[in-house]
Amino acid sequence: MNTKRILAVAAVAAIAVGGGILAGHWAHGGDAGTADAASVTGNSATSKTDAVGQLWAASVTTPDGKPQSLAPYKGHPIVVNFWASWCGPCVKEMPALSALQREYAKKGIQFVGLGVDSGTNIKAFLQKVPVDYPIYVAGFGGADVARAFGNTAGGLPYTVVIDANGTVRATKLGEIKPDELRHTLDAL
Repeated sequence: MNTKRILAVAAVAAIAVGGGILAGHWAHGGDAGTADAASVTGNSATSKTDAVGQLWAASVTTPDGKPQSLAPYKGHPIVVNFWASWCGPCVKEMPALSALQREYAKKGIQFVGLGVDSGTNIKAFLQKVPVDYPIYVAGFGGADVARAFGNTAGGLPYTVVIDANGTVRATKLGEIKPDELRHTLDAL
């Protein structure tokens, strides 16, 4: 695949992500970005529990292709960031997520990146961009997990904060705002 074709595909993907974010913004009356736990997937505690259970059961691999489980994170506060290597806002927020991981590691909060992308793309990306938290490849099935948490627009990045009891405390469609995320994490 030549460079022009790769750039064209990346541009179309970026436009699609932007359109998804804007559609979500419009559909939610201008507040597509942040949701509290009560509005993540409706008011049903069962659906939120199902989303967390789906996360723990998700089939993921390391960027090298080794199968992994997210179940070891169960019982610990976790910030899950759904992202892709071709997503501009995803790439832009990674340094802030890395800094927050370093800041909150002492509080026992673990950040995890779930790549909604191919292992090849993620591995190549991570060779160029250092990240201070574990990155797993969820593939395009990761979008289904994100939808279970309320990401009906299917946009990226999408961030979910889960407390040690498995309760979804917040979600964010689009680039994180570090101060907003700190506020949520400080309450855990």
